Amino acid sequence: MTASTELARLGALLADDTRATFCLALLDGRAWTAGELARHARVAPSTATEHLNRLIAAGLCAEERQGRHRYVRLAGPHIAALLEDLTALFEPVPPPVRSLKDATVANALARGRTCYDHLAGRLGVAVTDAMTDTGLLQQTKGFALTDAGLDWLTGTLGIDAETLHRTRRPLVRGCLDWTERRPHLAGTAGALICRHFLDRRWVVRIGSGRAVRVTPSGRAALRGLLDLDPAVLD
Repeated sequence: MTASTELARLGALLADDTRATFCLALLDGRAWTAGELARHARVAPSTATEHLNRLIAAGLCAEERQGRHRYVRLAGPHIAALLEDLTALFEPVPPPVRSLKDATVANALARGRTCYDHLAGRLGVAVTDAMTDTGLLQQTKGFALTDAGLDWLTGTLGIDAETLHRTRRPLVRGCLDWTERRPHLAGTAGALICRHFLDRRWVVRIGSGRAVRVTPSGRAALRGLLDLDPAVLD
């Protein structure tokens, strides 16, 4: 197979709306059952199974079985990064708002969400900007963690230093936010910060989707850690 042939196969795989919908749903970083994905895309279970088999065979998704249940997730951070980068190439198209619930969901996603395993939306961009303003992160020539930023992660947040370098994944990476049109922090550091915030319930998920919100204790923590004005999160 030539590179051009493989690229064409990838394009054809993502050209189907149902498969693209599955991939974007899985950007929440969690494993979904085939039934959950079928309901999300509003397709029959048999149709969902056919599309999921193609995504798994192509290496974009991976499956896990627990008893009678089949769980599907993205194959890894590299696939999430690819999908994020492809999505950011296009001007954001507001989802059709057919009800107050649709409008509420859209606003919640824009305010704060997970992008696979890191924070995105206004929340993700605000945290990234605050880290840059306080000298923890620099964005002059791409994204790079400063010495102060490394000390902040391992000291203030208590993240194990070995965990930061345990994978071949980039330590920090800029990810263009598709709603804010500005970069937010991705990579290993972005994932660990997101996990730290969720574990301490500074940030909690809204329902079963990708949207998240900052809790009162989270607002206080972000003010103390990053001098982040809570007003930017409203």
